[in-house]
Formats: sequence, structure tokens, C-alpha cells
Amino acid sequence: MSTGAIIAIIVLVVLVAAAAVFFLMPQMRSQRLRRRFGPEYDRVVSSNGDRRAAEKELADRERRHAEYDLHPIPPEKHEKYRVEWTRIQERFVEAPVESVAQAERLVNVVVADLGYPSEGYDRQLADLSVEHANAVEHYRSAHDVRSQSDATTDDLRKAMISYRKVLDDLLEHRPRKAVQRA
Repeated sequence: MSTGAIIAIIVLVVLVAAAAVFFLMPQMRSQRLRRRFGPEYDRVVSSNGDRRAAEKELADRERRHAEYDLHPIPPEKHEKYRVEWTRIQERFVEAPVESVAQAERLVNVVVADLGYPSEGYDRQLADLSVEHANAVEHYRSAHDVRSQSDATTDDLRKAMISYRKVLDDLLEHRPRKAVQRA
């Protein structure tokens, strides 16, 4: 086999490999983002109407999230938050609207204690979606109920259940940075 033929085969193999990488990288990125963000991936894609723009937004969330100094909740605060949650839940029968408002405030305190900035509801959801993708949907639905002036007691009950799921996720989850440092 001549040197020219060998070079042509090598060039062809390199071009095929480059083409495969070029075409597979976006699919691999999409799969990684879908795994990481779960249902939030689909929500962002549908609200954006453009998969590439949605994936850029999710990647931007990851980059911003990587800059935060996140840390797990210390055990003594963990217990304090559990006791506070029990108190809020016990008051629900007498004051459901106030209990839901207190539940949201407690979630916000825990979010801040984990090290997330508190720059507004939408930003907080975006930031939390990176490591708490499943909890974000519960947070969103509970917040929506809390924002309704005509929410029924059953709506408020469902909001409390959602806030509990968010709180459980936040308290049980160890931030990836903290795990990597440990």
C-alpha cells in the first residue's frame, strides 16, 4: 500500500471521527442536561420553544451555580428546622393561609442557609433546579397556590405537602461541592 493511500485512509478516519463527535456532542449534552434537570429540562425547553436556547439557559444555570459557596445544613440547624416545620404544620388546621406563608418563609431560610443567594423567586428556582430539580416543581406549585387569593383549604393542604417535599429535599441533600470537599 502506498504512502498516499495510507495518508488518505488516516485523513478519512480522522474526518469520520470528527464528524461523529460533531454530531454526537449535542445529543450527549442534551442527555446530560435532561438527566441533571429532570422535569425542569422539559419545562424550560417548552417555555423557550427552542431546545438550543433552553440548553444554553440550563448550562448558564450550571455555571452560575458552580460559583456559589454551598454547604450542607449543620445537624443542630437541621433539627431546628424540623421542629419549626412541625410547629407550622400543627397550626395548619387553625390558620391554613398563615401556615402556608410560614412554610414558604422556612423554605427560603433553609435555601439561604445552604448558601444560595436570595435574588427573587424566579432566580431562586433557577438556582435550585441545578441540584434540586425534583423539588423545584413542588416549590413552584406550592408558591402558585400561595399566590392565589381564592385558594381552597384543599389547595393549601397540597401546598403544605409540596413545601414539606421541598424542605425534605433541601435538608437531606448534600451539595455536590460539599461532597467533593469531604
